[in-house]
Amino acid sequence: MRILFITSNRLGDAVLSTGLLAHLNERHPDAALTIACGPLPAPLFRAVPGLDRLIPMPKRAWARHWIDLWRACVGTRWDLVVDLRNSAVGRLVLAKRRFFHTRAPHLHKVEEIGRVLGLSPPPSPRLWIDAAAEAEADRLLPGGAEPFLAIGPTANWTGKEWPADRFAELAARLTGPGGRLSGRRVAVLAAGPERERARAVLEALGDRAIDLTGRTDPMAAAACVRRAALYIGNDSGLMHIAAAAGTPTVGLFGPGFPETYGPWGVAARTVISRVPRSELLARQKADPQATGLMDGIAVEAVERAVEELLGPATQEWREVVTNPCKSPETGP
Repeated sequence: MRILFITSNRLGDAVLSTGLLAHLNERHPDAALTIACGPLPAPLFRAVPGLDRLIPMPKRAWARHWIDLWRACVGTRWDLVVDLRNSAVGRLVLAKRRFFHTRAPHLHKVEEIGRVLGLSPPPSPRLWIDAAAEAEADRLLPGGAEPFLAIGPTANWTGKEWPADRFAELAARLTGPGGRLSGRRVAVLAAGPERERARAVLEALGDRAIDLTGRTDPMAAAACVRRAALYIGNDSGLMHIAAAAGTPTVGLFGPGFPETYGPWGVAARTVISRVPRSELLARQKADPQATGLMDGIAVEAVERAVEELLGPATQEWREVVTNPCKSPETGP
């Protein structure tokens, strides 16, 4: 059986589609999978069981990346095509069955993706972390496997970034004397282009910081963050990686849409700005370079979310972090 799975070029959306891919993998364990996605999330799919071909799709002028994909796939007769991009390619290749994504803005993205195959409840996102990524995590993380605090202080645009000084203050409270993670190190993660924006947090943390900014591909980042006791970060693809890895995750939202893109899972929480989203979006529309859009989230509010998340479920979720075979329940 041959399956073509076309997913997002965006990191976060690609992560959120992995539950559907895992469902296909479990339903058709002997199938040969071809996965097409953007170059950034592509490493996350390299260890999927049954992978026959991984096709990264760098964008090209005049949508020629779609022509390239069609050329790569048209010579195969597919048993099943699942096209989460709702593209012409999914319609112009030979296939016995085809399923396409349709938008459902009232649903979380994981639920929306699950509807492609009529799955309710939808399968939760998951990751397939290979030995190479684990070896890279061994190299990058000093001091062995002791769980640490992981933070993601950047995002794909600055309007979604919580102030650096608040990240630093929160990390100091959590890892300082009497904190929930007292004495632990703090890993700071950011994509390569965002590395400079994470510098202020690194400098504020000093010797407690583990600098993982710009140093890993998404697969290695997943291997690192899976070893964390807790992840706190802005609305970003890295936040979704942390949640999919089973790490207790707190996502911070200002002008974003947590009802659609909040971290998924029973070990996830969102903290939302006390400033109404409509006001934040109006400010952003009036000035695309507007700052302070995340100022409505207080350090104390994030602390309360951490306490709620790490309350009675702490031990259970430590086991999830240290045992990749143990999976969390499905849930928003």
